[in-house]
Amino acid sequence: MMKPFRLLETDWLTLPPVPVPAAHAIGVYRARIAATRTRMARAGLDVLVVYADREHFATMLWLTGFDPRFEEALLVIRHDRSPLFVVGNECEAYLGASPMHVAGEIRHERHQSFSLISQPRQSSRLLSEILAGEGIGHRARVGVAGWKYFTEREHPDPRHAIDAPAFITDILRMLAGHAQVTNETAMFMSPDDGLRTIADADEIALFEHANSVVSRSMRRMLFALRDGITDHEAIAEAGLNGMPLGCHPTFCTGETAALGLASPRGIRLKRGQPLSANLCVWRANCCRAGWLVSDARELPDAAQDFVDAFAGPYVQALDRWFEMMQPGVAGGEVKAEMDRLLPYDTFGVFLNPGHLIDADEWVSSPIFKGSHLPLRSGHVMQVDIIPTSPVWFSTRMEDTVVIADTALRADLASRHPEVYARIEARTAFMRDVMGFAVPDSMLPLSDMAGIAPPFLFAPERLIRLG
Repeated sequence: MMKPFRLLETDWLTLPPVPVPAAHAIGVYRARIAATRTRMARAGLDVLVVYADREHFATMLWLTGFDPRFEEALLVIRHDRSPLFVVGNECEAYLGASPMHVAGEIRHERHQSFSLISQPRQSSRLLSEILAGEGIGHRARVGVAGWKYFTEREHPDPRHAIDAPAFITDILRMLAGHAQVTNETAMFMSPDDGLRTIADADEIALFEHANSVVSRSMRRMLFALRDGITDHEAIAEAGLNGMPLGCHPTFCTGETAALGLASPRGIRLKRGQPLSANLCVWRANCCRAGWLVSDARELPDAAQDFVDAFAGPYVQALDRWFEMMQPGVAGGEVKAEMDRLLPYDTFGVFLNPGHLIDADEWVSSPIFKGSHLPLRSGHVMQVDIIPTSPVWFSTRMEDTVVIADTALRADLASRHPEVYARIEARTAFMRDVMGFAVPDSMLPLSDMAGIAPPFLFAPERLIRLG
């Protein structure tokens, strides 16, 4: 039986500032390179080429601590020598971001064609020469890891569908042969066994810091909303601290209300209009949606039952979603429950009701129709359930949580007791104040966990269960 819901006026959870966690030590990256080589051996690969650019960098960052800025970059991994960075002009000086490069455990070579157009090109070797020097030749088994892999429903030959640019892929195929070059992105990103899809205690501390920062920015922005200010002024109130963004901030209202990915463009907020907005940094995305009103009487006539007909049932469904965030639950079961509780004809939920997140806002998801893939301890899940309606617009409680079994929770409490204490405070708020069924295995990382104000000009009025 679904819990009843009601509007409650309450203070939001307030926690002390979160200090920046220590960056990963070099041993973390050594272990990740070693794990990658083990997977390469299992797949029969001689060489793995990891592709990255400004938008698609997360696997290279995870492996090395380095993410390219402006340019493309490659990380070439073999079994019998240290890995090689191939970078353009401007990224060469930034390679110090990688502890392994600083320690001399990753080599590098400048390839100026990775640089921006019209920059110097006269002092580097051809990419074909560099790659041939790394053992990519006739009959070598070469894997490419980018940001996307494919299924047989999408491509007639998914194993050989390479998501790196043609000017790189063509050279790999020229050197090794077309059949020898395969897409190995799933090695890192598959929701089943991808190397990047399980977080340990130290990684969870980084996720928790990012989510604390971005949720506090969202809170500042929401409490600053008022009739007549511009979307630019609203975003400025968020006070983002300069952490790298995982995606552009969005702010959709008025003429952009239906453009869910639109950025601020100088629109003035107007009472009675809908709003959706998100703020996203590496490892954290916080999104909220509702109406720029103080109570239901200010809504359009057709939407005055917004809480009873739409936002309240959404919160009820989220209660069940939270309850299911336990190791071993099949992703398909979560999908079926959300389809039952949020029927498409009313709520229009189209994308997966939940997905994995990292430095890239969307990694992959075990949650899809018919999925037998289990939720796993260490999965960092984005509560990304997006309802849409031509009448009620939307509502949102998009934050980040971690699924953690008893052993992972104990390790986190031991290694990062302050992180664990904040998680316990968020859990208590969700259970005791907001009425959610939060299992011990679900760790909320956002200070806004459980909070989704339907009336954005009255953010202290929240939907409580029970």
